[in-house]
Amino acid sequence: MSGTRRGVISDWGGVLTPPLPEGIRAWLRSDRIDIDHYHEVMRPYFDNSVPNNPVHALERGEIETHLFERDLAALLRSTHGGPVRAQGLIERMFSHFDPVDAMYDTLRTARGSGHGTALLSNSWGNGYPRDHFASTFDTVVISGEVGMRKPEERIYLHTCEQMGLEPEDCVFIDDLAHNIETAESLGMTGILHTDVESTRRALSRFLAPEDDHQRQPV
Repeated sequence: MSGTRRGVISDWGGVLTPPLPEGIRAWLRSDRIDIDHYHEVMRPYFDNSVPNNPVHALERGEIETHLFERDLAALLRSTHGGPVRAQGLIERMFSHFDPVDAMYDTLRTARGSGHGTALLSNSWGNGYPRDHFASTFDTVVISGEVGMRKPEERIYLHTCEQMGLEPEDCVFIDDLAHNIETAESLGMTGILHTDVESTRRALSRFLAPEDDHQRQPV
C-alpha cells in the first residue's frame, strides 16, 4: 500500500553517485586501459558464469583488496603498451564516483521527517564519502564489513534488523534490477533508480506522512 513505508534503504554506486558506466569509463580512460578488453574480461564475473567468483569474494571481504588488484591488473590490457599498475587500482577505479548532492538531500529530507534511513552497498574495498553519511543515514551496511553481499537475502534482512524495521516497512532503492527483485521478494517496496527526480516522486508516494509516521513506534 502506498504511503505506509517507514524506512528507506539506498544503494551507493549508481544512486548516490552518477551512473556506474560513466565512472568506470572515466577511470579506464584516465588509466589508459583498453575499454573493450576490460568489458570482455569482466563479463564472466558479472554474468555469474565463473566458479568461485572473485568479485563476489571481494564484495564479501573474503579476499584482500591488493590481491584482487594484482589479479585484475594482470588480466587487463593498456593502450600504451606497458603493464596496468596494480597498486591503488581500486582507489583509481572509484575516484570519479562523485556524490550526487540532490540524492543525498532527498534521503536527508526523508530522515528529517522521521523515517529510518540506511545505506546498503556492495563494496570492492573502495573508500566511501563517509563525511556525508552521518547526516544522511541511521544505519550503514557495507558488504565487505558484514561478510554478505547483494542480492543475498541475508544482507537485506540484516539491514532491516539494524534499522529495527520489517522488510514490509521499507523502500529499497537500487540501480540494478536483480537487486530490486530480491528486495521485493522479501516484502520491500523497490524503486529502480534512473534519476533523482523520478526516485524522489516515488518516495513521496510510498513513505508515510510525517504525522502518521510519528504515531507508529519504530
